Amino acid sequence: MNNLKRFITEEEGMGTVELVLIIVVLIALVLLFKDAIIAFVNKVLGSISSNGDKVMAPK
Repeated sequence: MNNLKRFITEEEGMGTVELVLIIVVLIALVLLFKDAIIAFVNKVLGSISSNGDKVMAPK
């Protein structure tokens, strides 16, 4: 009976399940907003490349 109580109250595997659920939700969000993420990254990288000469120019 004592082993059964320990088995029921054991929470060691819960961390793994929670981590997998978080990863699944993140992947779903990325797939859902893929186009918006790509557009944002392209905008940021374009801004960096077009303004890079200002940063590297000697004063």
